[in-house]
Amino acid sequence: MTEEQENQPAATEQTGARGQFEIQKIYVKNVSLETPSSPQIFREQWKPSVHMDIANSTDNLGDNLYEVTLSVTATVSHEEKTVYLAEVQQAGIFRIVDFPKEIAGRLMATMCPNILFPFVREMISDLVTRAGFPQLLLAPINFDAVYQQHLQKRATESETQH
Repeated sequence: MTEEQENQPAATEQTGARGQFEIQKIYVKNVSLETPSSPQIFREQWKPSVHMDIANSTDNLGDNLYEVTLSVTATVSHEEKTVYLAEVQQAGIFRIVDFPKEIAGRLMATMCPNILFPFVREMISDLVTRAGFPQLLLAPINFDAVYQQHLQKRATESETQH
């Protein structure tokens, strides 16, 4: 794809509005791996239970640039012991121009995390494997559904406050 094609304005199907959405940079902001039960855990037969925490945040950098950070923490335990805890904060800088506020918000809450998630998945899988554990493959996340739930929760909270 040529650079000229990549920088063409993106149209939103829902409103017909035209704007520009560009990836400026993707980078790792923070990585952490803790294995508090090693090396003893390698000698045990264990059936892991996996708990995932996922969050994303946005920071307005000015000049239509936004940093979106996707934070994923995978905690794997066996009985009462934490086998490992892997945390990745993957960030990106995105240029978002000429979209209505609600569409820009949706882009930052859905499209940006969808772009960042494969990087997080790969990093967590690599960290866990390098620590000597079986590969952990994160299931895809429907960030559109998560965003809809967030909007519904916010609307419900707003109704109960009035």
